[in-house]
Amino acid sequence: MNEIRAIEAAQMKSEPDNFKVGDTVKVHFKIVEGKNERVQIYEGLVIAMKNSRVGKSFTVRKNSYGVGVERVFPFHSPRVVKVELVRPGRVRRAKLYYIREKIGKAAKIRELVTKKGSKAETRRAAAADQNTENSQS
Repeated sequence: MNEIRAIEAAQMKSEPDNFKVGDTVKVHFKIVEGKNERVQIYEGLVIAMKNSRVGKSFTVRKNSYGVGVERVFPFHSPRVVKVELVRPGRVRRAKLYYIREKIGKAAKIRELVTKKGSKAETRRAAAADQNTENSQS
């Protein structure tokens, strides 16, 4: 059992991305086409997160030409280059599956507005500073 945990620990990403359900994110992931490899960006709303160590994944939904498209990304996949937070959302649910039936403005999520100097903003700023320091060293 400890051997399995050691293998899983080696495959996990060291720095966690700071986003949650309800946030609008840009997912940068690698696509391999023959011998070429490129990074594609998928922007949408995080509607669900499934948590189970190495199997952790998140679902991103976007509207493409009037059709809803969902994609599940493994959190610790080496193909996911980075997850960029575009707009933090304010939701009261862990899974936003009800967004699938909504159309137009009804499908919008309220933006999380933090007051300057609030505890949440201070923590996010500290985490962002720490991530930049870790990436520079």
